[in-house]
Amino acid sequence: MTTPIRLAALDMAGTTVADEGAVEEAFQAALDAVGLVAGNLMDDPGAYIRRTMGQSKITVFTEVLGGDRHRAEEANAAFEAAFDRAVDRGEVAALPGAEDVFAALRAGGVRICLTTGFSPATRARIIGALGWEGMVDLALSPADAGRGRPWPDMILTAVLRMRIDDVAEVAVAGDTTSDLIAGTRSGASIVAGVLTGAHSADELAEAPHTHLLPSVRELPALILG
Repeated sequence: MTTPIRLAALDMAGTTVADEGAVEEAFQAALDAVGLVAGNLMDDPGAYIRRTMGQSKITVFTEVLGGDRHRAEEANAAFEAAFDRAVDRGEVAALPGAEDVFAALRAGGVRICLTTGFSPATRARIIGALGWEGMVDLALSPADAGRGRPWPDMILTAVLRMRIDDVAEVAVAGDTTSDLIAGTRSGASIVAGVLTGAHSADELAEAPHTHLLPSVRELPALILG
């Protein structure tokens, strides 16, 4: 007998949220703030940004800056300020069908947790701007769970907070390889890559997964049948 899904852990940027390139622009603003340019610690900042999409931003900046936590925090603050300005300018939106997905899953008895590499403050700003406060059951950032993706901490924290009995009752969906690795490590029954964000079908196919979907729109049919 197939275990029913009771919790869907859904990524934000690239999976349920469209940002019109605001993440990349904010990342570049962060690099500028600490004086990091192409050829200085990284050959191609754009490629690095895409590769690390979905991961905790403070962790990414710490890695980029050779473990210098002080400069990483400076970069992270610049990133958040730049992205918050983008949110305030209306440069984030729900990906097509995302809100229908929330409604369909919850009507089918599935609880929803949004997961993100953003800070809690930035995450709350996005949710507020999109009017999603009543549409999901929980939203988590790395700061809420211990570690960000590719570790499974956010998913497992959602399992505990939502009082899910078995990690097999979880479905995970995201647009990056980090999402898929985290989902697999968590023990989720469904680990679905979606093709609306940072990583291509070929890139996602190289990561552990159970499904690849054109978008999150296909998730309710997969979960609910």
